Amino acid sequence: MKSATLNITPKLIPVFTGAARYRCAFGGRGSSKTRTFALMTAVRGYMAAESGQSGVILCAREHLNSLDESSLEEVKQAIRSVPWLADYYEIGEKYVRTKNRRVSYIFAGLRTNLDSIKSKARILIAWIDEGEQVSEVAYQKLLPTVREEGSEVWVTWNPEKDGSPTDRRFRKSLPDDAKIAEINYYDNPWFPSALEAQRLEDQRRLDPATYAWIWEGAYLENSDAQVFHGKIKVQEFQPGKDWQGPYYGGDFGFSQDPTAAVELWIHGDDLYIHREAFKVGLELDDTAAFVCAKIPGFEREVSRWDCARPESISHLSRHGLPRIQAVKKWQGSVEDGIQFLRSFRRIVIHPECENMRKEARMYSYKVDRLTGDVTTKLVDAHNHGWDAVRYAVEPMIKKQEFVFA
Repeated sequence: MKSATLNITPKLIPVFTGAARYRCAFGGRGSSKTRTFALMTAVRGYMAAESGQSGVILCAREHLNSLDESSLEEVKQAIRSVPWLADYYEIGEKYVRTKNRRVSYIFAGLRTNLDSIKSKARILIAWIDEGEQVSEVAYQKLLPTVREEGSEVWVTWNPEKDGSPTDRRFRKSLPDDAKIAEINYYDNPWFPSALEAQRLEDQRRLDPATYAWIWEGAYLENSDAQVFHGKIKVQEFQPGKDWQGPYYGGDFGFSQDPTAAVELWIHGDDLYIHREAFKVGLELDDTAAFVCAKIPGFEREVSRWDCARPESISHLSRHGLPRIQAVKKWQGSVEDGIQFLRSFRRIVIHPECENMRKEARMYSYKVDRLTGDVTTKLVDAHNHGWDAVRYAVEPMIKKQEFVFA
């Protein structure tokens, strides 16, 4: 077998390294996952044919009424991009196959072609693209048909619904013998300038939840259960000389929870989140250096942190954060803090604050399982950055005379 070098997105290299029954990737637009999976089907087809195997590569989607809606063009373009693959395959208007006829592609819709798919012999790879739309019934019927020795199932999708069949099977409860990666536009070293222009326009025009779904692989969530629903705006900015601030806050991490610190500004009736520092497993001795590297000037100003860790505050006051203070808490301080933050006309998050943007989407109130009603009880998750924000403005929360300038 000959050796060759392929240029694929580095984050997907582990997905295609070593043996696996399932290979999966999910994320937003511009990540290169579809093109990479299309290319790797051709590589695997080449390897199978050269080793004397014969069979088919099934490229499936839930809905496919014509070849124009299939992955055919992606496969063709991927093969043509690599000269030795282009020489090895025969590409027609409606077909792709190796020139020795051992391996050929089939393009099918799972909703309407399942019965015929079940009769196909020797499926070497079943690649399901746009997997978010695939039903549980389709999986139950398809997977047993991919039963050749060494056969594999590949799935690529843009997440939409938390708990969809694909989400449950390949993200919430990953099968044994599976390799998976989350990949987005910023993981793609060949992300084209035309798409970058479109991304920036979408970031400016769309609400944060829709933008995150399209470009960052987030679930499509935009509901009243979100704590800051209707308040968040993501856009670039630079603090002005007449802005109030900066205000600094921090929340200590524990176990799998990140240590989080933020830099805030206030201008008019808008709150601006300018910089962030997030890290899981951050040692206390490394906290000051890490935060100050991410948020320059943090050590020079007052920063307010969770009072539940007085020994940590004492340590940091002697090791890098001389002006650190413990916040005051009271009955209902969390709810009062959220109400105060929601009193701003907008909460503007700088695009570089990736963790704050994610928490803005996911920080939510509990929803009653029986009625579907949004309750007033907070879900204790995705709130570490927002705790830091509350701490940063803690003196203002109960100060009745506070007036927006």
